Amino acid sequence: MIWAIIIGLVVGIVAKFFMPGRDPGGIIITCLLGIAGAAFANWAGGALGIYAVGEGAGFISAVIGAMFLLFLYRLLFKSRV
Repeated sequence: MIWAIIIGLVVGIVAKFFMPGRDPGGIIITCLLGIAGAAFANWAGGALGIYAVGEGAGFISAVIGAMFLLFLYRLLFKSRV
């Protein structure tokens, strides 16, 4: 579980690096988006037949999944200034 959180944090940071700008979240949101991005990439890859049962998504797929979720997060929770 701790390993998944660390990997999720790294994935979230890389996703934020590729999508610069202000986000309405901090380090915890970054970690959660990274973990959720990896889970989303694993699910999408399995649904498309890219990954076999029990095979996890790769780092690049997890970053792409986290970037997608970060994009959705920005749409839903953008600053209303």
